[in-house]
Amino acid sequence: MKIIGVTGNSGSGKSTVCKIIKENYDARIIDADEVAKSLTSSDTQYLQEIIKTFGTDILDENRKLNRKKLADIVFNNKNQKELLDKITFKYVVNQINEEIRKIHNCKYILLDVPLLFESSLNKICNITIGVIAQEEVKIKRIIKRDNISYESAKSRLNSQPNDEFYIKKCNYIIGNEGNLEKIKGQINLIFKTLQ
Repeated sequence: MKIIGVTGNSGSGKSTVCKIIKENYDARIIDADEVAKSLTSSDTQYLQEIIKTFGTDILDENRKLNRKKLADIVFNNKNQKELLDKITFKYVVNQINEEIRKIHNCKYILLDVPLLFESSLNKICNITIGVIAQEEVKIKRIIKRDNISYESAKSRLNSQPNDEFYIKKCNYIIGNEGNLEKIKGQINLIFKTLQ
């Protein structure tokens, strides 16, 4: 069983790449964002530490985490983002390792992790794939997915590494401008080397 790290900016299309791999190869996906969401959906230590660090203003009227409010804070302040990342790595990385241990019956485990290198999860991967796209394409995708303004989407991207970071660090790169056939072709070339 091989572990494949899939990373890239917000809006680069990591989920699309993971979905195509899952449909065509014997693979399971562990999505770091989904893990983080599930860890904040109930009163966990992770959520308590986020509240302790950022205050109760990040909660909605039902005392649940308002992810948009938290995003507005961290994507506009480098120090705040680093604080959140530090808390997230502690809990989310543990949970991802736990989920990996439970998977037995597949050929590949895909780790869909935006901060793959920053969290050191790349160290448990057999290979890493960086997904890149043009900035305007990423901004459009973020606006559509998160229903936020152009400025907010741009500031999110500005708080993340540029494509060069992924090109230098990853074993493989997939360009995702939205053409599914091209993406499939790039994925097939990578998986030929893994057989």
